[in-house]
Amino acid sequence: MTTSDDARAAADEAARAAAEALAAAQAAQQRADELAAVAADAARASSAAPAEVAPPADAGPRSEIVDVVTAGYAFEGAVIEMGALLDGTPPDLAPVPSAQIRIPLAMLNRHGLVAGATGTGKTKTLQVLAEQISAHGVPVFAADIKGDLSGIATAGVADDKLLARTSSIGQQWQPAASPTEYYALGGIGTGLPVRATVEAFGPTLLAKVLGLNATQESSLGLVFHYARTASLPLVDLADLRAVLTHLTSDAGKAELKGLGGLSSATVGVILRELIGFADEGADEFFGLPAIEVSDFLRTAPDGRGIVSLLEVPGVQDKPALFSTFLMYLLRRLFDELPEVGDADKPRLVFFFDEAHLLFADASDDFLETITQTVRLIRSKGVGIFFVTQTPKDVPGDVLAQLGSRVQHQLRAHTPDAAKALRATVSTYPTTTYDLEEVLTSLGIGEAIVTVMSDKGAPTPVAWTRLRAPQGSMEPTPSAQMDAAVAGSPLAAKYGSATDPRSASEILAERDAADSAASQQAADDARVRKEAERIEKQAPRRAPRTTRRSQKMSPVDRAVGEASRTLARELVKNLFRRRR
Repeated sequence: MTTSDDARAAADEAARAAAEALAAAQAAQQRADELAAVAADAARASSAAPAEVAPPADAGPRSEIVDVVTAGYAFEGAVIEMGALLDGTPPDLAPVPSAQIRIPLAMLNRHGLVAGATGTGKTKTLQVLAEQISAHGVPVFAADIKGDLSGIATAGVADDKLLARTSSIGQQWQPAASPTEYYALGGIGTGLPVRATVEAFGPTLLAKVLGLNATQESSLGLVFHYARTASLPLVDLADLRAVLTHLTSDAGKAELKGLGGLSSATVGVILRELIGFADEGADEFFGLPAIEVSDFLRTAPDGRGIVSLLEVPGVQDKPALFSTFLMYLLRRLFDELPEVGDADKPRLVFFFDEAHLLFADASDDFLETITQTVRLIRSKGVGIFFVTQTPKDVPGDVLAQLGSRVQHQLRAHTPDAAKALRATVSTYPTTTYDLEEVLTSLGIGEAIVTVMSDKGAPTPVAWTRLRAPQGSMEPTPSAQMDAAVAGSPLAAKYGSATDPRSASEILAERDAADSAASQQAADDARVRKEAERIEKQAPRRAPRTTRRSQKMSPVDRAVGEASRTLARELVKNLFRRRR
């Protein structure tokens, strides 16, 4: 065979291989399109989900990643639509409407992460997720840090720019408002007051808020233990201060002997921190009636899940407080909800905004509490999405529990930021993307997405142009929010604070009783002393009285005896009145 024959044979073989590859790609695309159509039909069939129309046909040639992503995100059952794949190379990126990026609704209790630098669109992503989750009949809880998430309660307004963007990614946009309930920590701000008792909050979370070290946290735990065993309810901060003060008294030290000592210096530190904490307005957060977490699990009459927004602009200068308070609510959910196992959809999705504040300077016990809660709460039907600036803000043990990742733009302008970027890239599945370059070049409203599939495996990494919220992108007007709070069916339940008899009142009553007993003992001692003095003087007068009485007539003696009896009774009555 000549050289030319060899070349021709090689060319024929290459042509056949190319034809076979093309046929395989077409078959894969056909199968992916069929799966996508099935998933789209299932989503449209859901009575609670907003209606969608088929995405427009793709224009231009497609890269291999389109087929991989299309097949990788074709799920059975209800889904949360995130957006469309961006294909090409910058600056020639174009959305592929047929390659829709989704999260299976049933996998939301595998938790997730929304991360990105300030101003990259995290809040709008949170709103997109919350709107669709609510539409599927699942309640949502989220903290509204800056106040702009409240727009979810108001239908959005279309404009040409918005419609052009949504049309390009295959989103049939319609304005829609989600059923919303507003809450506020202690009633500071607009919303139903959210309160907790100090006893329910517990020493671990309170130590985190106060910034106590490990020794001080341990001592605080001893104080809580003493209060429980002594039947001293810790309702508000005044109760805790009263118990701490009591335990440094002589009576309190004696009561602590069987439990272990309590350093006066440690008590002094805790008291000072509590006073500063109260001066910042924290007294408003602790008290009764305490919030019942079951009220976050309600649905609207039309079947949509109610979005519970914790409005925190009034306390945004106390980030450690509201982040720890969110952890308290999560722990309450974990403690109170029954096991449900794997269900078609979660019972509640909880968005934990500004999550880095929760983990900063946290003790080992506190981190262990968080990790355990995140690991086990999915069996209670609760999904958690942490919202923060970089995945490095979340401890590795917690990050490992998060099945879905929506990563907005990261910035690497400093050595520490560049190190964080490399660490973030290392946590993603294998991909053809140069993630170090892509993550720093994402536009606003774009993200790198990978989720847990309905089979429990990670999906392909996808550069995604995210959907637009159907609610307003501006905050809901304050008058509308005030009206919603006033008309809430929960207003009568949480509107007014109550002040029951608790530790501070019980200890005050004990102190008053002890003071009265001490005064009584002092008065008794004075009476006894005066009586002894009189008795000592009586024998010296007795002989004179005897000699004199011998000279008295019987009538005089009777009158004298009556006079002495009357005098004794007067003295006794005098001391009785003084007592």
